[in-house]
Amino acid sequence: MEQGVFEDYYELLQISPNADPDTIHRVYRILAQRYHPDNVESADPELFHRLTSAYHILGDAEQRVAYDVQHRSTCRRTWKIFDQSDSSQGVEAERRKRQGILALLYRKRIADPDQPHVTLREFEDLLSVPKEHLTFAIWYLVQGEYVQRGDSGRHMITLKGVDLAEEMIAARPDVTPLALPPATLAAA
Repeated sequence: MEQGVFEDYYELLQISPNADPDTIHRVYRILAQRYHPDNVESADPELFHRLTSAYHILGDAEQRVAYDVQHRSTCRRTWKIFDQSDSSQGVEAERRKRQGILALLYRKRIADPDQPHVTLREFEDLLSVPKEHLTFAIWYLVQGEYVQRGDSGRHMITLKGVDLAEEMIAARPDVTPLALPPATLAAA
């Protein structure tokens, strides 16, 4: 990893931050074989090098712990789209909360399709908004069938929600975390 540039190795390997070492190893082997410089059909030496760096960090328990600290910190910085002092109330604040929630769920669905849910606690942490300020936005998104509430209070985006998220991103990329370069985004 270059100094000053954070790369989300979990996203690069297309795995969850909760992945066990065996999963990391299996996924790395598949991707490394696909992008190895000797593979005539799909060689990508630069991507192969990045995958190998990711595997060396995530495959070593001590290095992974240190990386996870940085990963969580970067995720929190990336998703802090609300300034608590002036944007927790009002129509525009509610719109931005809904946009942030949809953007998180959209990103989560893309990054981890097998577990595309986000809990209320994760919304609080990633958006830096207390749950009391998220209740109306989540209610609105559930009632509009943009978001579905699943088991244990987990929320996931619906097909209708994906369409709305993409419209919001196109209309206001300046306030949507998805407009940031992929390397700065963390899977939720």
